[in-house]
Amino acid sequence: MFSGDRYLTRGVNETIPVEIQLFIWNAISNMPAPKDYFQIFNLSIENGLQIIHHSSEQPKFDMTYIIPEIVNPVSANIYVIDDYYADEDKHISTMLLAEEY
Repeated sequence: MFSGDRYLTRGVNETIPVEIQLFIWNAISNMPAPKDYFQIFNLSIENGLQIIHHSSEQPKFDMTYIIPEIVNPVSANIYVIDDYYADEDKHISTMLLAEEY
């Protein structure tokens, strides 16, 4: 899961800095297995710092990251969804803004 091709929507590309996008992909890669196909990232700004709260439901997962080196922190809700295509035996992951869901 989350091991195949990776895509992002136009909304993510236009509003989320690349370093945050890469951080999110790495957070998913480094989380323990098993992983839910639906990952949730709530981005907020506190005292000028980028805060990223990462969660999923099955199995339950919660982690909060503070990233001080982000120059332009953002507030957004991001989903990352892994789809499995059995006929091709491949996974495709998509990062999107919550409002694009």
